[in-house]
Parts: sequence; structure tokens; C-alpha cells
Amino acid sequence: MLRLTELKLPLDHPEETLHAAILARLGIAGDELLRYTVFKRSPDARRKSAIQFIYSVDVEVRDEASLLARCQGQAHIGPSPDMAYRLVARARLGLAERPVVVGFGPCGILAALVLAQMGFRPIVLERGKAVRERTQDTWGLWRKQMLNPESNVQFGEGGAGTFSDGKLFSQIKDPRFLTRKVLEEFVKAGAPEEILWINRPHIGTFRLVGMVEKMRAEIIALGGEIRFQSKVDDILIDNGQVVGIKVGEETIATRHVILAVGHSARDTFQLVHTLGIYVEPKPFAIGFRIEHPQSLIDECRYGPFAGHELLGAADYKLVYHAKNGRAVYSFCMCPGGTVVAATSEEGRVVTNGMSQYSRNERNANAGLVVNVNPEDFGATADNPLAGIDFQRHWESRAFELGGRNYFAPAQRVGDFLARRASTRLGSVEPSYKPGVTPTDLSTALPDYVIKAMREAIPQMAKQIRGYDLPDAVLTGVETRTSSPIRIRRGPDYQSLNTRGLYPGGEGAGYAGGIMSAAVDGIELAEAVALNMAESSR
Repeated sequence: MLRLTELKLPLDHPEETLHAAILARLGIAGDELLRYTVFKRSPDARRKSAIQFIYSVDVEVRDEASLLARCQGQAHIGPSPDMAYRLVARARLGLAERPVVVGFGPCGILAALVLAQMGFRPIVLERGKAVRERTQDTWGLWRKQMLNPESNVQFGEGGAGTFSDGKLFSQIKDPRFLTRKVLEEFVKAGAPEEILWINRPHIGTFRLVGMVEKMRAEIIALGGEIRFQSKVDDILIDNGQVVGIKVGEETIATRHVILAVGHSARDTFQLVHTLGIYVEPKPFAIGFRIEHPQSLIDECRYGPFAGHELLGAADYKLVYHAKNGRAVYSFCMCPGGTVVAATSEEGRVVTNGMSQYSRNERNANAGLVVNVNPEDFGATADNPLAGIDFQRHWESRAFELGGRNYFAPAQRVGDFLARRASTRLGSVEPSYKPGVTPTDLSTALPDYVIKAMREAIPQMAKQIRGYDLPDAVLTGVETRTSSPIRIRRGPDYQSLNTRGLYPGGEGAGYAGGIMSAAVDGIELAEAVALNMAESSR
């Protein structure tokens, strides 16, 4: 197979045009091309009057060797890379020990799936509920202001990524094409095949629910076990080696534990630190959600092609470096989506963003966040969990500003920039449920964060016209952009000072989003499998 890249065609090109472009690029007759598949299709909207699609395609031709020789030196023609995933080990027959996976979000799901595919029969412990029960509990907060601290946007089958935009792209280096393995497993579980080739693919919550259930079923069919409402109370360690897990009164003997908890498993972080497992503080970001009419973003990005069915809802990515040294940037941008209540603790308000597959809601929203460092929240080697207290402080402040009923504090952008409280909202209707309270957000976050955001928004409007729209809405607070800690691990993926503990995913500080967490889960599974295979010899 050959791969051709940088094939540029008009937005509305007929299907046969791509076929003709392949023949022209290769300089061959039609009967020499046996078949082709699209590897990637990306829109190029730099010229809004002439938006193009850029294709990468894999092709099969009659005489590949001679064609490669003839095209040698051409930058956009070469052999297709081998993207097939191969299991790194197989469980020995009769192996008694079973690895334990703690957490059933993207990292835990892929870790358990790959372990099961290799025959290691993992036991998965998830503190929350199965995805459909969890969905009902999540709606309980959104619709009735009733929070279940163990079953919500953060905790339960599928992890926090279930109630998100379902973004399936990442900027991680991926020399082994593990992201392809993830996408193929998602397609097998019911995701649309287009995620294999469209630029910046996403799925959306409703589709993710069914996919998660199918992946769970495959793990069980392969000998794995999933236990819901099974919160880990203790990690048993003997002379620096994990020997078991405690869930309530039950002890599960194991020497291999993948810790794949999400970034909100604060009590688990405390347990890990108390046990003396090496933990260090890390930077993260805090801010607000910002909402604009989706039509405004579409018009800015696509001009006369705004609303075109092949382009869908436009997204954006913005970064600004403020004079006080802070980076202000958009985070988890959700085209045609909603702002959601994402707290997991009583008496606190947390926001996040979500989109369905259609991305057809009226507003675009994104986190508008500012970096914070360990020195900002007083974290030290002796107190690596200080970032949790910092997050909780501002989440409690948001709860207070919102009215102490899980409403979120909100402010018009025009009022925020003018340093006056909002007493009403304008043409942009906030999407956050259960509701918002117009207020002054200047005390909702640290002064240096507010100052950087006030400086950044008008500058960002130079890139997206209307970004400083007076009626655009800021909703607070976004505090859980990533984990405030990192559970350090070595090149063998084991904790630096606790053998048999494999920390990974977002909670341990090694991922940021569905794809990077899922890839980390695969690598953790491989590390565990290789270690178990070696130990059983």
C-alpha cells in the first residue's frame, strides 16, 4: 500500500474528483489503481472564499515496487505505515493472579480491554454506577439540584469523558499508532466509521453511552470482571510491593494494580499520599466557561461557507500571553454544545462542556482558563495535595456566588470587561443547568487570573471577531482542567517507590482527554502483561 498526502480538492467536489486526483498524482492509468481508502480528511479554511479539503489516502496499485522507485524523493508519496496493533503478551494457562484496574474511564476501559484480549482476566473496580444508572443520577443534579457524590459527571462507568464533547483527537506523539487501536475499538463498539478518517473526530454523550456498554460486555466475555459501586478503601503494600486491594471488608489479593482514577478522585489521592506512595504537585489551569452564538464562530471561521453540512459547527483554539506572565487559553472547546454542572462534592460548583454528536445546540462554549503553578497554591514536597484545597476554595466560592443551590455564577462579557456586576443577561442564553445567577465574577477567582482574562478577551477578539461580544456569557468556575498532582512512575510504568502500582490516565497526571488517557491505558496494560508474563515463568 502507498500513502498519498496533501491532496487538495474544493469543498463541494464530486466523489470521482478524488479518484482522478490520485491518478494524476501517481501518473498512472485508471486500470493500474486497484483501490483506495481515505486515511484523513481535513478542512483548510485559511481562505474563507475557497475552503478546501486536504486528503491523505492509502492506495493499492498493480506494480507498487516500480511506482515507488519512480516516485522516490517525492515528499507526498510513500509506503503506508503498518498501523496494525499486536498484543505484546499472552497469559499463561492456569495463571492464578488477576490484575486489578481501579477506575473505568477511558484509561481504565482500554487497560482492561487490552488485558482481557491478552487473556489476563482483569478485575475492574469502579466507585460509581453503570453508565445508564449514572446518567440518571447526573440528570438529578442538572434537573433537580440533587447531587450524588459517588455517581455524577466525574464518577461512574465511562469516566468524565462520557459527559463531554467526546473529542477523539490528541497532540500526543504516537509512533506505534495506538490512537488507531483506540479508534478501531470504538468503531467496533458502535462509533461511526468516519472517526477513522475525519479531522478532529468526536462522538458525543448519547453515542458514548452505548459504546461503553459494548466494551464492558467484551471485557466480560473475555474473562474480565467489572464491579460497580466498589470504592477502593486501601492499597495493601508489603515491603514496597503491592499485595492487594481492599474494598469494604473484602481483600483482593494481587501484585498488579493499574490506578486509572480520574482527576477528581481526591480521596484516592489522599490515600495514596498517606500510604507514602510518591506524589508531587503539578500545574493546572482554572477559569470560566465562555459562551457565544455558534453562528458567530461559524461565520468567523468559515465565512460564506458557514453552516455547510460538510463542515459542521466550527471550533477554535486560542492562546494569549498576558503581561502578568500568565497564559490564557481556550480549553475543551465544544461547538454547538452546552455548559454542564460537573461537581462531585456537595456545596461546590464546577463547570465543564459537552456536545452531542450533532453539535447543533445554539451556543458554542469553551473553557477560558489561566495557568496556575504549585507556588500559587502553596504546594510543597510535604504538602503535594495543596492544589486540591485551592480548587475546593474556588468551587465553594462559586457555590456561594451562585446562590447556594448549585446554580452557577454568570456574567456578561461586557460587564466583566467594564468591571461591573451583571444584573441581567442579554441575547446569549446560558446553557448551564440547573441555572445561573447573574453576578460579579471578579471575586470568583484569584486577582491575577481575573486580570489576565480581562486583558486576553479583547486580544482574542482580534482573531475571532465578536469574541468580546458584550452579551457573551462567562459561567464559573472551571477548576478541573487536569489533575493537580502527579503520581510519579518510572519507565516500566510502575510507581517510583511502590512496585506493582501502575498509575496512569488523567488522575495520575499522564493524560488530558479521552484519546491520551485511552492510549495510556493500553501502555499500562502492556507493562502489566509483560511483567506478569515474566513473573510467571
